[in-house]
Amino acid sequence: MTIHIEALTFDVIIGLLDFERDKPQRVIVDISASYVYEKDHFIDYADMVLLVQNELKEKRYTLLEDALLGLKNTLIHTYPQIDSLFIKIAKPTILAECSVALSDTWHF
Repeated sequence: MTIHIEALTFDVIIGLLDFERDKPQRVIVDISASYVYEKDHFIDYADMVLLVQNELKEKRYTLLEDALLGLKNTLIHTYPQIDSLFIKIAKPTILAECSVALSDTWHF
């Protein structure tokens, strides 16, 4: 089974620049997490969404790279049954000309 969380959008403090540390900015998170489903051993996607939001809001990362790795570590610690994971974090408003994002995929 694969859980897809697409376009999870919320505001957080993330970034290196002074103005990014003062005011929350919009991020968009996409996640795909694959795991072997067994009866009564499923991943609750609503809990996963809250976990992702709390991780980014509480840690207030300066780098997208660190945010991505922090989310990965939190998700695989909380859901050890995950055998592959894709995460993308986009900052749609940081540049006027475009949205920027960082992503990675892991196989466990």
